[in-house]
Amino acid sequence: MCGIAGFSNFAMDYVSDGGKWVKVLKGMNRVQKHRGPDEEGEFLDSHCGMGHVRLSIIDLKSGQQPMTRKREGRTCTIVYNGEIYNMKELRRELRGKGVHFDTDSDTEVILAGYQRYGVDIVKKLNGIFAFVIWDEWRERLYLFRDRSGIKPLFYTFQDGGIVFSSEIKGLFAYPGVTPKVNKEGLCEVFGLGPAKTYGKGVFQNVSEALPGHFLEFDRNGLRDYCYWQLESKPHNESYEETVEYTAYLVEDAVKKQMLSDVPICTFLSGGVDSSLVTAICSKELKKQGKQLTTYSFDFTDNDVNFKANSFQPTQDRPFVEKMTAFTDTRHHFLECNYVELYDYLFEAVEARDLPCMADVESSMLYFCRKVAKNNKVTLTGECADEIFGGYPWFHKKECFEADIFPWSMDMSPRTMLLKDEVIRELPLEEYARAAYEQTVAETPRLEGENPEEKRRREISYLNLKWFMQTLLDRMDRTSMRSGLEARVPFADHRIIEYVWNVPWEMKCHNGVVKGLLRAAGEKYLPYDVLYRKKSPYPKTYDPAYEKLLRDTMWELMENGNAPICDLLDREKVKQFMESPTDYGRPFYGQLMAGPQLLAYMIQVNYWLAKYQIELV
Repeated sequence: MCGIAGFSNFAMDYVSDGGKWVKVLKGMNRVQKHRGPDEEGEFLDSHCGMGHVRLSIIDLKSGQQPMTRKREGRTCTIVYNGEIYNMKELRRELRGKGVHFDTDSDTEVILAGYQRYGVDIVKKLNGIFAFVIWDEWRERLYLFRDRSGIKPLFYTFQDGGIVFSSEIKGLFAYPGVTPKVNKEGLCEVFGLGPAKTYGKGVFQNVSEALPGHFLEFDRNGLRDYCYWQLESKPHNESYEETVEYTAYLVEDAVKKQMLSDVPICTFLSGGVDSSLVTAICSKELKKQGKQLTTYSFDFTDNDVNFKANSFQPTQDRPFVEKMTAFTDTRHHFLECNYVELYDYLFEAVEARDLPCMADVESSMLYFCRKVAKNNKVTLTGECADEIFGGYPWFHKKECFEADIFPWSMDMSPRTMLLKDEVIRELPLEEYARAAYEQTVAETPRLEGENPEEKRRREISYLNLKWFMQTLLDRMDRTSMRSGLEARVPFADHRIIEYVWNVPWEMKCHNGVVKGLLRAAGEKYLPYDVLYRKKSPYPKTYDPAYEKLLRDTMWELMENGNAPICDLLDREKVKQFMESPTDYGRPFYGQLMAGPQLLAYMIQVNYWLAKYQIELV
């Protein structure tokens, strides 16, 4: 797993001033060094420069990048971030066509595949990836992103050329690219955050390659191509056949994603998703005489401060203990106290380059940092809820019928702290509604589907395009900030494609939430873990943490010079902080309630100051 960066401009001759442009590449590498602490490299051609930082997972000795291959007079160079889980099959296929390999890396498999199949190689890949290929013979740059958007790839334009990077911060290391935010960007932050519109980078003139797309840049400019998208079609298998095939897909995805030349571990919450991944991994490693390492996360004194509600009905630890005994893993209980949680709020902004999921994100960053001390690769249970319909908004009537994002139906928390003039200037509700309506309009339809099933598809599509992407961004930035590669087997495109067309009565069989996935997991898990009521990622209920947030926010407002003071109303903030904490009405998802709103605003202030953002 790695970080990539670079640039291309056909009006430039980078080689003629090579010292300057290699230095630029080194600077772009430097700000992303956390993504690849093991090695780094640069490549420079007349019209293209590429940088790479490497976290060594596959082919530790010969997988260095940028990687160049010259075959039949045609030279191509690649920088790549990701893992290709079917690389062994692709290698055999290419060798059968006479292709010779110099390394054992999946990087060379992609590059050799491009030289054999052209851009169609991307359709053959099963994995998580963002990669860029410079085709010197064609004088053409290609930027590819995986189907689910698991690996990031941002870009901007400068002086007629394109600049790209795994993270936004890499763009700002290029001469002349500076952080600016206009009204649209502020609408993203306050109207949609911590989510963001797919394809947008929030900063002015910053874009993100869309999942399932590739970009082509040459002397004629930039073109965007879609190579993969969901298709709605009738589901003809019986329920029993559907359960059987779902079980096969999940097991196969987990097994494929265990590919590594270094030991793997899993995140284990005791919920059905992470428990399934853990059970399969543990079983496979036992065949090799190895024991799986697992990690669970919680907050100091949560056993004392925990407050059960409809979103978080139970704590994780009893279920984690049952699973570790059942699978015989080497388990580590990790805890985060309120001071550490607060301190990591700020680095979480630097990891995402944006205000993010507040303590939901800062805690994950803290935990990833701990895990990375002993492991480089982890498998997680992320994405199952979006794919199999696990969230409350798949089931609650008011969410199902809402004509807005179902995880963020109440816009009032987003405006309640803003100055009146800011509210008048920023059309937050209209912006959010337009984003919602655009996604609903894009939903792949199935002719003849009844209104209820049609709405189910819309809810599912909204989750795949928005909520899942927010959590994938969180997982990528927090893990890669720590030099840890996090894999998400449930986001295997084969699972997404198949389950997309499974009727709701099968997904929620007999009214059981995620009934299909639970039925598929019956041979792997104990009954009480398999049918545990959903409880999301933990959060702290420590009153000391809330006090720290309130003290910080009030200090910012009293100071008067903090950037956030230009946006928030002092009296509104004071009134909000004097109100009782409400954990039962999150303003985003299941976890971001009153304290998280304060934490988010503190992150917005830090973001504006740290990045010295110019509001335009």
